[in-house]
Amino acid sequence: MKRFLPRSLLGQVMLVLALGLLFGQMVAAMFLYQAAEQRREAAVANSFAFRLIADGPRRLGQNRQERLAELRERGIPNGLPLRPRPGRPLRLGIERTEELPINPDERRFEGYEEALKNVLDQQGMAVAEVAITRRIAGDDPYVRELFRQRPRLRSLELGDITLLLASIRTEGEERWITARLPEPQPQKGVLATIALQTFVIFIFLFALLYFVLRRLTRPLAQLTSRVADFSLQPDQAMQLEESGPADVRELIAAHNAMEARISALLDEKNVMLGAIGHDLKTPLAALRVRIESVADATQRERMAQSIEDITRTLDDILSLARIGRSGQLPEQLDLGSLALSVVEEFEDLGQPVTMGETERIVAPVHVTWAKRALRNLVSNAVRYAGSAEVSLTEENGMAILRVEDSGPGIPEEQILDMLEPFTRGEASRNRATGGAGLGLTLARAIAEQHGGSLTLTNRNEGGQIAGLRAELRLPLA
Repeated sequence: MKRFLPRSLLGQVMLVLALGLLFGQMVAAMFLYQAAEQRREAAVANSFAFRLIADGPRRLGQNRQERLAELRERGIPNGLPLRPRPGRPLRLGIERTEELPINPDERRFEGYEEALKNVLDQQGMAVAEVAITRRIAGDDPYVRELFRQRPRLRSLELGDITLLLASIRTEGEERWITARLPEPQPQKGVLATIALQTFVIFIFLFALLYFVLRRLTRPLAQLTSRVADFSLQPDQAMQLEESGPADVRELIAAHNAMEARISALLDEKNVMLGAIGHDLKTPLAALRVRIESVADATQRERMAQSIEDITRTLDDILSLARIGRSGQLPEQLDLGSLALSVVEEFEDLGQPVTMGETERIVAPVHVTWAKRALRNLVSNAVRYAGSAEVSLTEENGMAILRVEDSGPGIPEEQILDMLEPFTRGEASRNRATGGAGLGLTLARAIAEQHGGSLTLTNRNEGGQIAGLRAELRLPLA
């Protein structure tokens, strides 16, 4: 479900607006429908009341026209027009029966009944019972008899006319008085009006909100892109234009200040490391010359080895510090050829390094740094396990340079620590067995500089650790 939802701020706000408007219009449609039904009930009640009350006083001898005029003065409208077809009026009189003409199995409309009773009570007509139902005109005996007696009405299609029957019994009366009216049709165009209204609101609000949000999200998108670029190339600082609302402009200004400060600190670091490298390597070189005068060959060799260890550690530290500060852009390279060249370097030195499964995969890399990372992984495998196998595969848009060995592996709780600076799996400070503990850290930094990662896992065979697997993952684009 989550993958179908918009991830951007603009998309999420627009989705919330759409859902809010849709819910609001549904509520409005419900209220409009209820209002239309209430108007229909009122119209039906007034129409029935007009006919029933107008018919009643004739038994007292009152003139019908006088009674109709009195009803109009009392605010009872004539109600619904009785015209089932244009130009052809159908006048249905009042029926008096001893029994209720509505069958027990016919549906009763309580809303209409209550409305009619209220109107009759307001007009002083004491009503004991009210019953209202719906019936097709052709199924009504009274209408069929009326059509039989009036041949001029036989052209009407009774099956097309739906009637409402209202029967009342007044207090003290046994007989039922029944009136018939054509059922009023629901108000047309309500749904179309709501749909048009919703469409107009959507267009207006969406357009307005889109331009407002774009003013907010455009500078945020630019800032996001700039942060991503700066994380990959911190040596290329630039000032982003301050735009958008005041809060966003303040955020961009703070980022510009932070980027300038970080860039200045990195420049100072490079200058300092360059000076340290120069100031340390010069006396080390002089010291290397001076130890040649030591008569004891064993002591001389140990001194030379110590100087070499210091020099290599210094080189690793400087290399780690320079990652990400290269002014060169990555170049498209066949990683299979790169891996093969590294394997051949170790083979030329007589090291047991072999090339395993591989395929032609091209990816943008800094060649020097990529080789350095792979060399470090292979060197670790040879140092701790005595051999290494290099392979290259592709998975989920990533090139995987895999180095496997058959050594003792690493305890699971120590794997993450092995990627930290100056952490080694071997406790001694012997260069031949341990090293300075910067090889894996440097390889991880190179992988992350390319937008990839370095992972270490133990290889298991038969429930036992069969060696270590190092995977250098590099993006293909």
